[in-house]
Amino acid sequence: MTSFSPGFRGRPHSLAQRLPPGQYPTESFPVLSAGPTPRVPAEAWSFTVTTERGETRSWTWEQMMALPQQDTVTDIHCVTRWSKFDTRWRGVSLDVFFDGLETTAGYVVADSYGGYTTSLPLADLLGGRAWIAHTYDGYALSPEHGGPARLLVPHLYFWKSAKWVRGLRLTPEDDPGFWESAGYHPYGDPWREQRHRGD
Repeated sequence: MTSFSPGFRGRPHSLAQRLPPGQYPTESFPVLSAGPTPRVPAEAWSFTVTTERGETRSWTWEQMMALPQQDTVTDIHCVTRWSKFDTRWRGVSLDVFFDGLETTAGYVVADSYGGYTTSLPLADLLGGRAWIAHTYDGYALSPEHGGPARLLVPHLYFWKSAKWVRGLRLTPEDDPGFWESAGYHPYGDPWREQRHRGD
């Protein structure tokens, strides 16, 4: 019996139906970053989930790679208006990292090597909607695209998919990250064109 990841779409829709308003399709994969590109060797990488009570769970690269791996094919949409169809990723579902974790927090702050942060509702990371991705299109994720591992939350604008992710901090209330503090929308739904605060 064949199984499919949550990224499987069944019968394909036309590309026009898959393009959010205000976006244009591209075959390239533009590189946009808020600062210098961190170079983090896999052997030095670790990932930590911190609860609102300060409890932590951590994984080394080897431990993360020993977890159940998942392939997903999904469209991605950047707030700068480009969209890329059928991108192919491999990584670990956030459901695995949060399995059995007790929390009443409603939000998460993603922390990255290099100091970048972004904030998201916890619900948007669960239920097969988000991954820690380490492979893109069959190859190890390059530093320019967030390697060795990045957050992948494809249903939101791509600034929410934090590059060079090193941890997630659970918070009771929304704690705006880098772009949210600069006036970007706190949620960032491409289909509602939530680019800036007030959209």
